[in-house]
Amino acid sequence: MIRAGCKVKIWIADWFAQLNNKMGGDLKKIQTVGRYMIEIWKAAGMNLDGVEFLWSSEEINRRANEYWPLVMDIGRKNNIKRITRCCTIMGRSDNEELTAAQIFYPCMQCADIFFLKADICQLGMDQRKAQVNLKIKQAFCPPKIVDKNPCLEYIQYIVFPWFDKFEVVRKENNGGNKTFLTMDELVADYEAGDLHPADVKPALAKAINEILKPVRDHFNSSSEAKILLNTVKTH
Repeated sequence: MIRAGCKVKIWIADWFAQLNNKMGGDLKKIQTVGRYMIEIWKAAGMNLDGVEFLWSSEEINRRANEYWPLVMDIGRKNNIKRITRCCTIMGRSDNEELTAAQIFYPCMQCADIFFLKADICQLGMDQRKAQVNLKIKQAFCPPKIVDKNPCLEYIQYIVFPWFDKFEVVRKENNGGNKTFLTMDELVADYEAGDLHPADVKPALAKAINEILKPVRDHFNSSSEAKILLNTVKTH
């Protein structure tokens, strides 16, 4: 997004995590995890030019007169049933019993977009923790089907922009090693059945792990990062 000319604001949603009772609702622990996430992004090679980290607790307190009228306006225009349907953004089902605090969450998240004057709002679709190799091994990846294939989307939107290629290692009797230089080339092989999910998945896991390697190295070599990681683990 920065390369495309965007100015990026990363919203560290500490108050939202507290509303959702993360870390038992302990704001200090939540903020430690927030600092840990910032450390990860830096270690991953994020271009910090044009990136601004904003803590929700600080910004909302600083501009409370702007923020809370937005939240109240959104709350007035929606009923409880509609709000509870939005609670899946917290990792909660819409029929789960919610605390009164959690009802605020969707209204506040909606208000954030107007409050931050965001032209593009990028949200995560997956907040679950999983080990990379296992997650990719279990991922949906139907043979010869490209449309809505999540493994191929990872390759298209993460691996190719990062490496400008996708390398598949396989036995000679399975077609031998091959380096794909374009997504079109990969799609052609996949649709033809010349590239099998069993070839794609280990190659994808290897590429993702290679992208994550600087982060792991950073937390192994930096004493400050190690302390932060160990503190988060105790939470």
